[in-house]
Amino acid sequence: MKFDVTSFDGKSAGSIDLNDEIFGLEPRQDLIARMVRYQLAKRRAGTHAVKNRADIARTGKKMYKQKGTGGARHGSARVPQFRGGGRAFGPVVRSHAHDLPKKVRALALRHALSAKLKDGGIVIWDKAQLDAAKTKVLKDQFAKAGMVSALIIDGSDVQDNFALAARNIPHIDVLPIEGINVYDILRREKLVLTKAAVDALEARFK
Repeated sequence: MKFDVTSFDGKSAGSIDLNDEIFGLEPRQDLIARMVRYQLAKRRAGTHAVKNRADIARTGKKMYKQKGTGGARHGSARVPQFRGGGRAFGPVVRSHAHDLPKKVRALALRHALSAKLKDGGIVIWDKAQLDAAKTKVLKDQFAKAGMVSALIIDGSDVQDNFALAARNIPHIDVLPIEGINVYDILRREKLVLTKAAVDALEARFK
């Protein structure tokens, strides 16, 4: 399909052919949701932990004799029933990551791109470059274009000036093509691709 290409300052810069196998799919919400869950689970630290009864520094001696007290039978002061005792079924250090086939991950990315295009959330630039690393210049240009929340994807290398100028602007992310992912595509209102990024995507899914 034909798609208009603009320059950084909003001027027309021709058009580009987008591959229907990447940008023209009917979006499947289940695939996209599975991929988002996979990403969020994978980045969890899993370092949460509490002390169970084996970790409590308290004597394990039987508190009192088994019979004749008229009270409940207890064998240790480290059990969860007592103040200062161990936690029952508390969290332990573990990984939250789960497997998702590589083909499903690739397909989910294509469906996320198709969904973004269908919603009118994709902008294609000829390039993402600045003469100087000036945040004010970039911020003013985004304001003119009405771009408040955007993910900008360039080719294999992001220009240093552009990356430096964009890093202090809230809700603006700049990534090379290797960093494109479903979660970041969905969490930003606009997805800005350069021509180099489109070429890299088509080569990746060829």
